[in-house]
Amino acid sequence: MSGADNQQERLDSYISGFVDGEGCFAVAVNRNPSCRSGYQLVPEFHVSQNGDRAQVLDVIRRRFDGCGYIKSNGRKDRALVYVVRRRDDLREHVIPFFERSPLLSSKQEDFEKFATIVRAMTLGHHRTSSGFARLLDEALSMNGGGRFRSVRWKEVISSDSESSETIRRT
Repeated sequence: MSGADNQQERLDSYISGFVDGEGCFAVAVNRNPSCRSGYQLVPEFHVSQNGDRAQVLDVIRRRFDGCGYIKSNGRKDRALVYVVRRRDDLREHVIPFFERSPLLSSKQEDFEKFATIVRAMTLGHHRTSSGFARLLDEALSMNGGGRFRSVRWKEVISSDSESSETIRRT
């Protein structure tokens, strides 16, 4: 293995380990009146870090070919967060990276669910009532069931979705 290859492998391992501790793969459920069901799934990858160590977020962003953005988390602690939401960026940069450099903790299971959801959305599965329901179930099962999630989301969305066979953006 050449020196450059070894350096890249070491950087990728570092990033994977860093994300294992400070990152998250999540799929938010947002109200959106432009969607027929009134709701949408929003996949997001993010990594947090204290503002005085922001350079590590810059390194991660560069490794993902500059996709995503870094912003304040809005708290007084001055922490920053690197965020990737654009589905093409998730599919083309983030997901392949973590398939090559898998996480070592149980967060790997969340990543696998996340990758499945993003790929299914790329194929339009979220646009049918049954597909949306399946992806919603998968999303709600991530991150330990999500301490801020509510079973009510599923109930509300299910009752709204049953009135329409197809869920499309209007």
